[in-house]
Amino acid sequence: MPIDRTDVVWETSLPGLTPRRGKVRDVYDLGEQLLFVTTDRISAFDWVMPNGIPDKGCVLNRLSQFWFAKLGVPDHRLPWSACQRAEEFATHIPRFFERSMLVRPAEVVPVECVVRGYLAGSGWKEYQRDGKVTGIALPAGLREADRLPEPIFTPATKATSGHDINIPFEEMCALVGSELARDLRQRSLDLYLRGAAWAEQQGLILADTKFEWGIIDGQIVLVDEVLTPDSSRYWPADEYEPGRSPPSFDKQFVRDWLESSGWDKSSPPPALPEEIVQRTRGKYIEAYERITAESFEKRKSS
Repeated sequence: MPIDRTDVVWETSLPGLTPRRGKVRDVYDLGEQLLFVTTDRISAFDWVMPNGIPDKGCVLNRLSQFWFAKLGVPDHRLPWSACQRAEEFATHIPRFFERSMLVRPAEVVPVECVVRGYLAGSGWKEYQRDGKVTGIALPAGLREADRLPEPIFTPATKATSGHDINIPFEEMCALVGSELARDLRQRSLDLYLRGAAWAEQQGLILADTKFEWGIIDGQIVLVDEVLTPDSSRYWPADEYEPGRSPPSFDKQFVRDWLESSGWDKSSPPPALPEEIVQRTRGKYIEAYERITAESFEKRKSS
């Protein structure tokens, strides 16, 4: 299906507010509340591409909302009816409704809580070096994409630029305290197992994922995005074969095209061809439909 290029939400604006723009999300500080708006920007190799992927932000936001509701643990969301400036934004929000999330500000724990059930990505690279992942010794002779004997917790530091850095659990304990680190490790492992069990029912493998946690009024809450293709590695179960990296439901088309384009990764990246944009959009929507078991249709606020 041809894509309407005018439907790409590259960045957003609201009257009287200057958002904090990340690689994908625009965050508006409303005082006692934050408004997250997930745009259609896409990044690769630590660069934001000059053109976006239509509907990507809607997919990511709606998948997070799906998982927050399904997991049922305390989180940072607020109902839109609680927005302190709803009337003021009434003419602006309809376009952004399905990509927006109103949340309570949280003291975010400065560690990515990564759980791996399979050997892939940076974990595979570490294992090839010394048979360990963030200091956790694994059995000898494992292949790329092999299922691990049991899921492992491999925290990473939050980098302001560049890639996050995997750290040993002991370093996480030094950063946030042993009691909180052990608590978040158990919470993250529990949620991974629940997410993986649901994914398996949908014909998917949840190879790994990362969770972010925060503290609000002394309570630990789940924050940011949850079990999306941008924060997780999903594989189709029917194409899984240990010894090679299976196709994933994310921006792999973008990475592969950039690798073959001659781009040096140190200067502004080239615009993505329409074919790559369409194929990437299709993968994100396929991920949404397979994970939620429902059709992706555009929605508007009431």
